Amino acid sequence: MTAPASPSPTMSRRDWLLSDQPQSRMQARLGRAYATWRQFTANRLAVVGLLIIVALLFIAAFADIIATHNPVVGDLRNARLLPPGTGEFLLGTDDQGRDIFSRLIYGSRLTLLVVALVAVISAPIGLIVGTVSGYAGGWVDATLMRITDIFLAFPKLVLALAFVAALGPGIQNAIIAIAITSWPPYARIARAETLTVRRSDYISAVRLMGASPLRIIVRHVMPLCISSLIVRVTLDMAGIILTAAGLGFLGLGAQPPLPEWGAMIASGRRFILDQWWVAAMPGIAILIVSLGFNLLGDGLRDALDPKESGQ
Repeated sequence: MTAPASPSPTMSRRDWLLSDQPQSRMQARLGRAYATWRQFTANRLAVVGLLIIVALLFIAAFADIIATHNPVVGDLRNARLLPPGTGEFLLGTDDQGRDIFSRLIYGSRLTLLVVALVAVISAPIGLIVGTVSGYAGGWVDATLMRITDIFLAFPKLVLALAFVAALGPGIQNAIIAIAITSWPPYARIARAETLTVRRSDYISAVRLMGASPLRIIVRHVMPLCISSLIVRVTLDMAGIILTAAGLGFLGLGAQPPLPEWGAMIASGRRFILDQWWVAAMPGIAILIVSLGFNLLGDGLRDALDPKESGQ
C-alpha cells in the first residue's frame, strides 16, 4: 500500500490541493474541500452569515459566563421596565424586572436546540422517503409522493399549530410538530436527485455487481443527495426559527419562564408603544439569526453547486 502523496518541495500546498491529477484519494478529498471553501469564501455575505452563526454558537456555549443576571429571576420592586443602558442592564428589563440581555443570551440555547433537533429529525425522514420513492418508482413512488403532497398542501405554521394543539403546548411538542411539517421539501429534493442518478452507468454497474436495492440506496444514492439536502436544511433554518417563535408567541411553544425569543415578544407586545425594547430586542435577535442562516445557505448553495464551481 502506497502512502498518501505529499507536496513536493517545488510545489506549493495550494498547487498540491488544486492539482488536476491527485496521487491519492486523500489528496482528492482535501482538494475538493479546499475548492469548496474557496468558492464559499468568495461570497462575502456568506462569510458574514457564517460569522453570525459561529457567534451564536459561542454565545450559547458560554451563556453562563456572558449573561450578567439570572434569566428567570427579576426584581419587580427596583428593576421593572427599565430602558436600555440603565445601570447594569444593557438592553433594559421586562415587566417582571428580568434582564433582557441575559434572557436573549440563554434564549440562544433554545433556538439552537429547536433548529438542531428539527434538522436531525426531519432531514433523515425526508432523505429516506425521497430516495426510496425515486429509486423504487411505481406504486411506492405514487403512494409516498401523495402523502408528501398532503403535507405540502397546508401552510407549515398552520399544520404545526394543529399538531401542537393536539399534542399540547411545550418546547418538546413544538419541536415534534415543526419536524413533522418540515420533511416534505427534503423528500422532494431527494427524489429529484435520485431520479437523475438511478439510470446512470454508475448505479447500473453497482447493480450488475450484485448489490441489493437497500445497499444501492444507502451506500450510493443517499450520499449523492447530501449536498443538496444540506443547502436546503440551512436555508430552512430561518423558517424553523420563525415557526418556533410564532408558536412561542401564541403560547404553544416554550412556556414561561423559559427565555424563548417568541414568548419574549408576546410578553412585550403590551408595552410596544411606551417600553418598545421589551419586544424589539428579541425581534432583532430573531432577525439577525435568521439573516445569518439565509446568508450561510446562499453561500453553501453556490459552493456546493457543481455547475457554479466548475465555472
